[in-house]
Amino acid sequence: MWHLNRRSISGGVAVGLFMAFVPLPFQMLFAAVAAIILRVNLPTAAALVWISNPLTMPPILFFAYKLGLWVLRRSPHHMPAFTLSLEWFGGEFLKIWEPLLVGSFLLSASTALLGYAGMRLFWRCTVARRWALRRQRRLSGEPR
Repeated sequence: MWHLNRRSISGGVAVGLFMAFVPLPFQMLFAAVAAIILRVNLPTAAALVWISNPLTMPPILFFAYKLGLWVLRRSPHHMPAFTLSLEWFGGEFLKIWEPLLVGSFLLSASTALLGYAGMRLFWRCTVARRWALRRQRRLSGEPR
């Protein structure tokens, strides 16, 4: 959970990125619970959730909605202006929830997979570079 190794950090990146694009409140709590259950780096997972914040959430949700519409082959629903009310959630949200969730899941899964693979590759390249430098120093006779 707190270890700094390739598996733990890569898993923390995947969990954090997955939870960052889930359209639910308390994403950090869900990321922490998932990190504990999956035994991945908790601070990494919790930090990456902040990719989605009050400033970035509207464009993320809009993109997820459009992605969901495209995947489900639906036309966009004309929506009046958003108002924080039970009427809006009862009427308008019920019309957009399916494409929003489909798009959010695809966005979450794809960024989690890319983040996991990218972190594994970055870690491997960093270790290989260090080994090459170490070997070069050893062959040139440089002291440590």
